[in-house]
Amino acid sequence: MSDLELPHEAAQPPARPGHASFLYRQLPYIVVLALAICGVAYTNISHKPLVGYWEFLTLAMGVVCVVTEWPKVDERQARFQLILKQALHWGAILVTMNIMLLSGVQQLLPSPATSLVLLMLLALGTFLAGLNLSSVQICFLGIAMAFAVPAIAWFKQSALFLLLGAVLLIGLTLTFWPRRRGERAAALADQD
Repeated sequence: MSDLELPHEAAQPPARPGHASFLYRQLPYIVVLALAICGVAYTNISHKPLVGYWEFLTLAMGVVCVVTEWPKVDERQARFQLILKQALHWGAILVTMNIMLLSGVQQLLPSPATSLVLLMLLALGTFLAGLNLSSVQICFLGIAMAFAVPAIAWFKQSALFLLLGAVLLIGLTLTFWPRRRGERAAALADQD
């Protein structure tokens, strides 16, 4: 091989871990969190529980747990145990969710409360799966979902106050913005 020819591996620049690769690795967790929050928001607006949606999201979280941990497990027996443990774990969460959706229980809870309870069950299941898998990302996702429950309840109660605060902030900005711009233009004219 001559000095001008490089092996194929040397011709490729080494992959640098950056912000894009970090976001790509975190994408499954971000998507699940966004879907969970969107499900609660939709239920709060429509006042109808999305039974199938929460079941789908629970199964999706189980798949995320298996897929993200799969490369860390080498042997066939360990991979089988990973799948079995996650199937049993998320199956128990699904059974608990379906108990909450029984008609006798539904008579006690309004639809928005049902969605928050289902999100809390999903958060608990996610956190416990993260502990079981020793995965910081999955634990954090469970904690984020759990904090979303009181945040959504608070936001719903405070929506009018937040809207009025935003209108006030926009009004103040519009009131004082032209003066600052005019003052800058006058100051620049005085400097010339």
